[in-house]
Amino acid sequence: MSRTVNLNGRMAGDGQPNYIIAEIGINHNGSLDTTRRLIDVAKASGCDAVKFQKRNPEKCVPVEQRDKMRETPWGYITYMEYRYKVEFGREEFEQIDNYCRAQKIQWFVSCWDPDSVDFMKQFKTPCIKVPSASLTDRELLEAVRDSGRPMMLSTGMSSMDQIDAAIKVMGTENLLLAHATSTYPCPKEELNLKMIPVLRQRFDCPIGYSGHEVGLATTVAAVALGACFLERHITLDRAMWGSDQAASIEPQGLKRLVKDVRNVEVALGDGVKQVYPSEVIAASRLRLKDTLKT
Repeated sequence: MSRTVNLNGRMAGDGQPNYIIAEIGINHNGSLDTTRRLIDVAKASGCDAVKFQKRNPEKCVPVEQRDKMRETPWGYITYMEYRYKVEFGREEFEQIDNYCRAQKIQWFVSCWDPDSVDFMKQFKTPCIKVPSASLTDRELLEAVRDSGRPMMLSTGMSSMDQIDAAIKVMGTENLLLAHATSTYPCPKEELNLKMIPVLRQRFDCPIGYSGHEVGLATTVAAVALGACFLERHITLDRAMWGSDQAASIEPQGLKRLVKDVRNVEVALGDGVKQVYPSEVIAASRLRLKDTLKT
């Protein structure tokens, strides 16, 4: 089974170091200064990529929600106005592209509609992601597939039948599939990490984990269960305004997570039993009999 995908020269999949994604999403709250600080955090922590979201609010915001009022950092405004406040356009993404190149870290986005897929064609990002909420959107799945870019798909809020149907549209070539539960933050009893080996057995593509829980241990456990790429939301401060902040990791936590993941990767070994040189000395002192030889 082929379980690797080439992400602009960085191979992701079995036998490769975990591809670790720092999900900035909309935690930048419309600020490029905050965005640059978050990119710096991801780079300093050893992440491979940062990720954002891209959507056309005219197509992605339901009509019945557009005029609903809400408190925001920009005042008491409609939900539609808010969506535009946190939506980056070409100028902002050009700055993000330049900054990530300078920092030598990859970046890409979750596209919520075909217009956003077309928009992203102007940038040479390593892949395009379909978010869990859009897994059942055939038009979007086909647009991402037809882009020719490597694809990433999250599976939150989806049944196995829906996942099967989505992958039938997208195919498994150049696909990275992420187990996820779409609750922010997600209670640990709903993480269902044992789905990772289930997906590994079912689909011929790299399987990863997109986590929305509080804490780090469960994300590290996903690596032990076979996840070969990881995604976690990051923030400068979990007390910042925004719906995703509470399920995000602060800078020190992100550094610990990457360090723990790399340590677990080394500790997993190759699964071939052997006697290590460091054990030989211990055996000579502690093993008094060897009567199993034939």
